[in-house]
Amino acid sequence: MKLGIIGSGVIVEEFLPRLVEMDGIDILGIQGVKESIDSVKEMCIKHNILCATYDFDELCATGIDTVYVAVPNFLHFDYCKKALERGLNVIVEKPMTSNYKEAVYLQELAKSKKLFLFEAITTLYLGNYKKIQEWLPQIGTIKIVQSQYSQYSRRYDAFQQGEVLPAFDPAKAGGALMDLNLYNLHFVMALFGKPETAKYFANIERDIDTSGTLVLTYPSFIATCTAAKDCKGIYGGIIQGTKGCIKNVYPANLIGEVSLELNDGTIEKYDDGSASERLIPEFTAFVKAINKNDLDFCYENLDRSLAVSEVQTKARLEAGIHFPADDLVLVQ
Repeated sequence: MKLGIIGSGVIVEEFLPRLVEMDGIDILGIQGVKESIDSVKEMCIKHNILCATYDFDELCATGIDTVYVAVPNFLHFDYCKKALERGLNVIVEKPMTSNYKEAVYLQELAKSKKLFLFEAITTLYLGNYKKIQEWLPQIGTIKIVQSQYSQYSRRYDAFQQGEVLPAFDPAKAGGALMDLNLYNLHFVMALFGKPETAKYFANIERDIDTSGTLVLTYPSFIATCTAAKDCKGIYGGIIQGTKGCIKNVYPANLIGEVSLELNDGTIEKYDDGSASERLIPEFTAFVKAINKNDLDFCYENLDRSLAVSEVQTKARLEAGIHFPADDLVLVQ
């Protein structure tokens, strides 16, 4: 994989040291914004990456075949669209797009060109999450599912003082549902599929959700997804069934140690350590799929991303949270 990175923010700084060490990935360039090009150059020098640029065409000229889009949410669609139209495979940070119709547009574009389009959701590739999937039949009929990710954001301090950063900006597709709660939603829907109904109960300040709980109803149980960026709280999850329960100790993007506790007293624990290396499993899967031209694997995951986006978008709009992208008409 000849990779070009679009974005130079916190997520890139976190992942880059591991990406440059991974087998099967050759990072050819990083695109930042013109105002921060000096820091992009420093980043490239530090990691022996040849091209530091603020120009998309210059990044493409390096010979990349795949882009990793790690820019603010509201820019995801435009960069993914440009990359796919250039014949490039795309890995995009979550959320894939600002809303469902943008996600549908990109899916159709990727399929029409037989290109890869992955939403980078670490949850789905972690060994500990796969253990939850393996254990699930042992706990009987599911009755209650809870997944929570509450993490006070320093950006909320700025928000309280009147400075609106992208994380809390409706114009830039911010908010708790688009950020932390998206992991909870993927956690639940990858296990149980699309819910019958979804309703979002949000704490809204200045037109954006700073925290909230998404309630999903299934034929035999209810699932709650709670996320907060405006207060400190617990994180982790529990799946409760008639024969026992399954717990995870970390939020849905990390999972952490998982435990199976059955009604007969049996307790089993598992932890493969993947929480500390959460990038590796997903990018290993992406490289493998692209190298093997396994479009079926990609499009199966893409279908799941679209299902999540559909539920998320509908719940968000019904809660009164509106983004500028919701008004746009997209034509292929």
